Amino acid sequence: MNKNFLRSAFTLLYIALNCTGPFAQTAVLPTQWTKAAMDATVPFSEYPRPQLQRDDWMCLNGKWDYRGGKNVANALDPKEAITFDSEAEQILVPYCPESVLSGIQRPQEINMWYRRSFEIPSAWKSKQVIIHFEAVAYQATLFVNGHKAGTHAGSYDAFSFDITQYLVNGKNTLVVAVLDLNDGRVPSGKSGPRGDYTFCSGIWQTVWLEPVNKTYIENIRLLPDLANSRLKVQVATKGEGKVSAIALDGNNVVSQAESTSGNYFYLPVKTPKLWSPDNPFLYDLTISLKDAKGNVDKVKSYFGMRDIKLGKVNGVVRPLINGSFMMQLGLLDQGYWPDGILTAPTEEALKFDVEFTKKAGFNLIRKHMKTEPQRFYYWADKLGLFVWQDMPAIWYQHEDSAATRTEFRKELKLLIDEHYNSPSIITWVPFNENWGAFDVKEITDWVKQYDPSRLVNGNSGFNNNPSYQKAYGDPGNGDYVDTHIYVGPYKASVPDEHRAASLGEFGGVGLFVRDHMWPVENNAYAYEPTKQRLTERYVFLLDQVEQLMKYKGLSVAIYTQTTDVEHEVNGLLTYDRAFEKMEIEKVKAVNEAVIKASYKLKP
Repeated sequence: MNKNFLRSAFTLLYIALNCTGPFAQTAVLPTQWTKAAMDATVPFSEYPRPQLQRDDWMCLNGKWDYRGGKNVANALDPKEAITFDSEAEQILVPYCPESVLSGIQRPQEINMWYRRSFEIPSAWKSKQVIIHFEAVAYQATLFVNGHKAGTHAGSYDAFSFDITQYLVNGKNTLVVAVLDLNDGRVPSGKSGPRGDYTFCSGIWQTVWLEPVNKTYIENIRLLPDLANSRLKVQVATKGEGKVSAIALDGNNVVSQAESTSGNYFYLPVKTPKLWSPDNPFLYDLTISLKDAKGNVDKVKSYFGMRDIKLGKVNGVVRPLINGSFMMQLGLLDQGYWPDGILTAPTEEALKFDVEFTKKAGFNLIRKHMKTEPQRFYYWADKLGLFVWQDMPAIWYQHEDSAATRTEFRKELKLLIDEHYNSPSIITWVPFNENWGAFDVKEITDWVKQYDPSRLVNGNSGFNNNPSYQKAYGDPGNGDYVDTHIYVGPYKASVPDEHRAASLGEFGGVGLFVRDHMWPVENNAYAYEPTKQRLTERYVFLLDQVEQLMKYKGLSVAIYTQTTDVEHEVNGLLTYDRAFEKMEIEKVKAVNEAVIKASYKLKP
C-alpha cells in the first residue's frame, strides 16, 4: 500500500504529548481486551510453540524492571549489565515500551534494559535449562547472574540460549539489553522510519524457560508428500540418539517409524485426510529421542496433509490446492493493535482476527510486512485459513548495501525456517511494492529453490513503488503475476504461460466511525457514508472479482483490509475491533458465492 510516511511521526507526537507520565496506563483507543492484558500477572500464559511442545516449562512474561531511553547505557552488545536503582520503572512483558500495555508508552527508546528474577523448580535440577525469546527488536544481549550468556540480532525470529552453567540455587537474575536504532537498515516492515505506523521495539513476544535433557530435540521439519501418501520428517537434535515418531488421528495410530537424529524419514499416511479451509484436518504427531543412556525426550506436534502447486485449468495457469482450483479470497492483515501495537493484547484477541476472517467468508490472510507469534499460525492451521506470509521490508537498501542486504537474506531464511511446518502458509512474499527491493529475481528463485513445496510471489504489487526508489518492477519469475489496484479490481493482473494472476491488494474503501478512530487525520482510498453503502460497494467489487476470475484468469484477490490501522479507516473492523463496518452476513454470502463458483473450474 502506498502511504503517507509522516503519519507515524504524528501518532508518536500525539502519544508523547498526551499519554506519558501519570497517564501512561490510559489507552488512547482501548480494545475489549485492554483491561485483561493490563491486569494479567502473566500475559500470554499459553504454550508459545504449538508444533514442538513439552509438558514442562515456565513463562517469564509479566512485570520486569526497566530502564530505557537515549540517556541510559548503550545497549549494543554491552560487556556487562547495568545496575537498576530505585528509579527503575516496571514494564509489562511482552508488550513493547511504545505501547500503552507495557506501562511505559514512550516513543523509540533506542536503549532498553530489562531485569527479572526467578527460581528454578527443584524438579529441574538435573536438566539443561533453555531460555527462549520468541521475538525481540532488534539487537539483544542476555546476562544471567552477571554473566554474558549470548547475543542475537533480528526482530522477527525466535532464539534461545542454554543458560544452565550460569544458574545458582535460589534466586537467579536475568538482564536483557536491547538496542533498536529504527534506522531502516534492517528488516522492519511498517515498524520502521518509513513504515507509516507507531514504531515497536524491544521484547514484543513471549519469554520463557524450558528444562531439557542433555540430549534433546532442537527442531523438527515436516513436509506433506501427497503424491506418495506420506509425511517427510527430519528431527534436529542436540546430541545423538534414536528417533521414533507416531502419527495419530485422534486416538488411532496412523503410522509409526524410527530413524536417527538428523536424517530424513517417512511416515506413511494411507488415504490421507486432506487439509484445506473447507476441512482443516490436523493429524497429531509425537516424536521421541532416546539417548545411549536410555533418557527420553518427547515432544508433541501436528501436521496437515496438503499441497499447493501451479497447474492449468482450461488452459489457464492457476494455483491448485490438493489438485483442485480454489479461488483465494483474502484480507490484507497488518496485525496492529491500538493498545499493543505489534503485539495483540491477549491470546483471545490474537485468535479473534483469525476467527473474524473466517466468519466473514474469506479463505486467506495475507500477513502483511510482519510475522506473528507461532500461536497465530496455529489458529490459522486449526480453523482453516490460507496464509500468504510477507517478509518485512528494509528501507535503505542502497546505503551500506552489503550489510543491509546480507541481513535481509539472513532473516528471510530464518522466517521460512521458523514457519516451515505450518500447513496454512501456502505462499512466501519476499517483497511488497518495490519497498526495499533488490535482486528480486534472484531472491525469488532462491526462495523457490529453498522451499519448493510452496508458491512464491516475488514482488507483490510490482506496478507500485515508493517515491524514493526506482521500481524494480515485475521480476518475471516466481509463481504469480501480481498487481495492486486501488480501488480496483479493474485492470487486474492476467496470467502468463508460467504464472497465475493475483490481485495482491485492492479495495481500501473507508468509513468514518466516530469514537472508534485513532486520533490523527484519517484517510482511505475512497469512502462511503454508511455501513449499508459500504457493504453494497463491497458486494459490487466482489461481483467484478468473480467476472475477472471466470473470464480473465484471476486466481487471487486480497481486499484491504481486516481492520483500520491508525490513520487508515479502510478496515472491515474499526481499529479497536469493536464495530463491524460492513454487514458481515452479506460479505460472507458474496465471498462464499465467488469461492463456490471457482469449484466449477476443473483442471
